[in-house]
Amino acid sequence: MYRYTIEALKEWKNKTNRKPVVIRGARQTGKTWLMKEFGHTCYKQYAYINFDNNQRMKALFQSDYDVNRILQGLQVEAGCSIIPEETLVIFDEIQEVPSALTSLKYFYENAPEFHIIAAGSLLGVSMHPGTSFPVGKVEFINLFPLSFSEFLLATGNEPIVKIIDQLNFSLLKVFSTKLIDLLKSYYVIGGMPEVVQQYTRNHDFTEVQFIQSQLLEAYEQDFSKHAPAVIVPRIRDVWNSLPAQLARENKKFVFRLVKKGARAREYELAIQWLLDSGLLNKISRITKPGIPLTAYRDRTAFKLYALDTGLLCRMSQLDPKSILQGNSLFMEFKGALTKQFVLQQLKTSMSQEPFYWSADNSSGEIDFIIQINGTVLPLEVKASENLQAKSLKSYCKRYSPEKAYRTSLAGYREEDWLTNIPLYAIHSFKKIVEQNKY
Repeated sequence: MYRYTIEALKEWKNKTNRKPVVIRGARQTGKTWLMKEFGHTCYKQYAYINFDNNQRMKALFQSDYDVNRILQGLQVEAGCSIIPEETLVIFDEIQEVPSALTSLKYFYENAPEFHIIAAGSLLGVSMHPGTSFPVGKVEFINLFPLSFSEFLLATGNEPIVKIIDQLNFSLLKVFSTKLIDLLKSYYVIGGMPEVVQQYTRNHDFTEVQFIQSQLLEAYEQDFSKHAPAVIVPRIRDVWNSLPAQLARENKKFVFRLVKKGARAREYELAIQWLLDSGLLNKISRITKPGIPLTAYRDRTAFKLYALDTGLLCRMSQLDPKSILQGNSLFMEFKGALTKQFVLQQLKTSMSQEPFYWSADNSSGEIDFIIQINGTVLPLEVKASENLQAKSLKSYCKRYSPEKAYRTSLAGYREEDWLTNIPLYAIHSFKKIVEQNKY
């Protein structure tokens, strides 16, 4: 299995002013595998330390932050020497020992020659009195479920990925039927590494569903294990309402679908916990497409999406057999699965935060508004080949963007005001935008 994130880690390794790096991502997105794979392929050796239920490491980091003393203890724990530039030091489940997270500051200031990478949920760190987060002393890299391109690589379709990367749309058109079939599979399987690995072994959707159910159950167990007890019921309410929320056409998150009579202030902490854990993705409405987009955020209107399209299918109890029924899968939840897919690809391929726009006094809405290199661009998502673009035309008439984009099952198409990008190539959105501009 190949993850594009390893290229970002290689860049980190070669930096002159390197800080310890923290891999952020939801549970089971492959953080441990990525760190070990990076250590195995890019260093002579790695020293792996798992802090989960590790009383020895809690004691090691409890007394002080003397780097030399800590390094001695880490070498004993890992069973190997830690040599600057040659050994990758891996801190896994670092949230279980918050003082180990604080120690990254001292490694950066007093021993920058050591390469340290950490991973784990940061959810509980602020709950530990007396523990400070090393602000400005660490770097972050986000890890998401496998993108569609990574899924193609994992399923033996590397030649197609190369064609997508080359933006060779005339050749892609020849294989569009195959790509759409693969896209259907990805909608149902998703990008959780364990699920993808199981699928590549036997292509059994029953086993795919079983693993997805296990992952969902583990996430729900995490609610009780890690979240404050007072908000656990509300976390479950928000979590269970997600399919119903996404089944609505072009509507913001509605609290009455969470629970009858629910109010925003009652569920703010529950939503934030799910966002911080990486289990949900949030996009906010903007009142106008100005620069920077964050200045025009409407904090009262937002949409919530799932972590992964495959998990969303499982939460919604969709039958995998639907992937064989033409293109009906793309229309499930009124196209919400397709918007979920597009958001996943944007988040894995771009650092920019996407927003959405809706008119104040009409039903017009643009699915994603994205700022790239100082330009604000609208991206409309179509779940089929019906390419009417009433909302997009209205938006363009009102704001005159430099270019408008749409993604759909149709092939690549350039028009004066609009570019259509096939859904299977939306991971290359930023690259296409930059190519069109320059």
